[in-house]
Amino acid sequence: MRTEAAAKRYAQAAFAVALEGGDPERWSGDLDAIVELVAQPQAAALLESDKVPSAQKDDLLRAALPDVGVGAMNLARLLIVKRRVSLAEQIRQGFRDLLDDHKGLARASVTTAIPLTDEQAKEIAAKLSGFTGKQVTIEPSVNPDILGGLIARIGDTLIDGSTRSRLLALKKELQGAG
Repeated sequence: MRTEAAAKRYAQAAFAVALEGGDPERWSGDLDAIVELVAQPQAAALLESDKVPSAQKDDLLRAALPDVGVGAMNLARLLIVKRRVSLAEQIRQGFRDLLDDHKGLARASVTTAIPLTDEQAKEIAAKLSGFTGKQVTIEPSVNPDILGGLIARIGDTLIDGSTRSRLLALKKELQGAG
């Protein structure tokens, strides 16, 4: 999924407010609740409609999100006014990434040709932790097309150690040598 620049800015602003307030974990839960609400087609349609008065939209927010903090509620209202409700999921993900970075954590999606054993997953996580300097948790997936090895993505960093990529590189070298 391509992250919109606006979603990144909203996430950064929300994170700054959350840190200032001293409760980023609370904000994370509040953002989860907002995303759950706008994921419901009827609620999203109502919140995005020009025909629904602002007061009615505000009533929906208060009824559906009774435990959400003031700051996160203000963010939800702002998204409605700016017609950016569809960015809620991207904002939540950006916020989570910032929170993980703040805690010294990183998530890596790791693709292999066959499923990893628990021991292999721990070993890969440890090597990626050494590479990033953060505690890495991996989200494994399987794609037999890579033939062997692995492909790891941590944020914007891609580590392609797949057999398929190595074979393609070797093929290019052989074609260039002739």
